[in-house]
Amino acid sequence: MLTVAITLVQGGGYLTYIHSLNAVSPTLPPGLFWISNIIVLAGGTMFAMWLGERITEKGIGNGISLLIMIGIVAQLPQALIFEFQSQLASGGFIVFVVEMIFFFLVVLVTVLLVQGVRKIPIQFAKRAVGRTGTSLPAAGNRDYIPLKVIAAGVMPIIFAQALMFLPATIGQFAMGDSGDFAGSGFLRQLTDTNSGVYNVIYFTLIVVFTYVYTALIVNSQQYSEYLKRQNAYIPGIKPGKNTADFIDSITSKITLPGAVSLGLIAILPAFASIFGVNTAFAVFFGGTTLLIMVGVVLDTLQQIESYLLMRKYDGLVKSGRIRGRSGMQGIGAGM
Repeated sequence: MLTVAITLVQGGGYLTYIHSLNAVSPTLPPGLFWISNIIVLAGGTMFAMWLGERITEKGIGNGISLLIMIGIVAQLPQALIFEFQSQLASGGFIVFVVEMIFFFLVVLVTVLLVQGVRKIPIQFAKRAVGRTGTSLPAAGNRDYIPLKVIAAGVMPIIFAQALMFLPATIGQFAMGDSGDFAGSGFLRQLTDTNSGVYNVIYFTLIVVFTYVYTALIVNSQQYSEYLKRQNAYIPGIKPGKNTADFIDSITSKITLPGAVSLGLIAILPAFASIFGVNTAFAVFFGGTTLLIMVGVVLDTLQQIESYLLMRKYDGLVKSGRIRGRSGMQGIGAGM
């Protein structure tokens, strides 16, 4: 019911935007336009939500994420063909080849960042019981805690984008009769996704939100208590507060390069547009588009690999085993 309420509000906002563009026929009764289209938007959203839940229950992977990823990938062929035709018309075939190489490298780096973890080794203390009933120390099993380099995922980019929409909203109220922003060049730059001011602020917000969101989801105290319950410890670190402080320190150290890398990925589409890549194809060079596409594909491949292993197949390719985020061996998967 909450989803229906949110959909009705969001649908009303979307229809208001369409109406402001004078895209509605004046012969259409206003009441019919609003009621019929809000029902269509809400009904379509709920159907997509239901379909995603059925895919999650009956299929492979997260259904909603797969629907979002398919919607993104469906735009890739058209954008790629348009970019190829544009470069070919201007005699820049070599430039197109360079773009493809750069795009491949960006995807490769994104995969490494999404799957990158810092392994903290842990030791499980065990005791062996001898024939005489005496308890003797025995070597414990070795394991590790996998701390992800980008534990926050795409959430910092989503939060940063939400804040960067505010200048555009303020600009609507500051517009004069000419339709331009009234006087403020700074406000104009905040609404231009290719401007230096916009990208600097956007990058800074992503770094800040990465630290904030990582602090919320990575609970070092919970890790410490879990290790204590499992009679485990980090070699060279005392259990309890020292363990929590050590995990906090490691998390802070790996979050900095992860946050900077996430920020760079987010602003790469702006750089691609500056260097002549068309907007439709430039969005695939970074941001939520690339992160969602890479993350969902990796998770889906990992689940396919898990199903194959459960049925005693050796995976799709013996030398190509997927080591995705949900396939990590360590105590992080059980927390």
